[in-house]
Amino acid sequence: MEQTIYKTLKQIEEDYHVKVLYACEAGSRAWGIASEVSDFDIRFIYIHHPTHYLSIDPIGTGKKRDVIELPVNNSLDVSGWDLIKALRLFRKSNPSLLEWIHSSIVYSKPYSTIHKLKKLLPSIFNPKECIFHYLNMAKTNFRKCKRTAEPLESKTVINVIRPILIAKWIKEYDEFPPVEFTTLLDKLISPGKVNESIHILIKKKITTASDNLEVNMDLILAFAAKEMNVLEEYANRIDMKTPNCTKKLDRIFQETLGDVWE
Repeated sequence: MEQTIYKTLKQIEEDYHVKVLYACEAGSRAWGIASEVSDFDIRFIYIHHPTHYLSIDPIGTGKKRDVIELPVNNSLDVSGWDLIKALRLFRKSNPSLLEWIHSSIVYSKPYSTIHKLKKLLPSIFNPKECIFHYLNMAKTNFRKCKRTAEPLESKTVINVIRPILIAKWIKEYDEFPPVEFTTLLDKLISPGKVNESIHILIKKKITTASDNLEVNMDLILAFAAKEMNVLEEYANRIDMKTPNCTKKLDRIFQETLGDVWE
């Protein structure tokens, strides 16, 4: 599959006349909880030739799109953002973008752009924005769990716990966390019944060979409910003033243009 991914990225460069600055895995494979049938979720950041940006119609108006999305097939989901779009979202500590640049599986990183963003991130990171993003995600999936009368699927409960752990990491360390699920779990939750139950949950998600394992869903959801309350109280107390980093991001964009197209 890796060769298919590399060929796809190269074809994107040729078809859209762009250069891929960064490409990574997102979703369950990056999180370390993929099953045999999990899709490959490829996310990338690209840049056009300088002449593309010299126009009275800026990108994002409909005439010049700032997103490239390929038709999804049975195993491959590929989409990317123009660098300007990515930098504007980075300025807001967009959680999806931050997950991309912290991915554990990187397919392409031929330029220094991502390194520069990671170096800048600690000075502009907005923990309040990210905690509320993941807290809302956890709450949405928690409500789904509570509404259903059917046995809960592992994936649904993971989509409650994972955002809670990300928000909890941000609370504890004031930084954006690694994306691997078990790293978050073992760093944040001490050995015990909750930790053990979530590890069993992960095993059930990854392989059908664990169908005979029983997961204490009530225990996990009780833990989730408690943590969500703590996180919400904490996030509401954050007094956040992020510095204006626009000039620094402008410089990264300009330097990238020069590096790629010189």
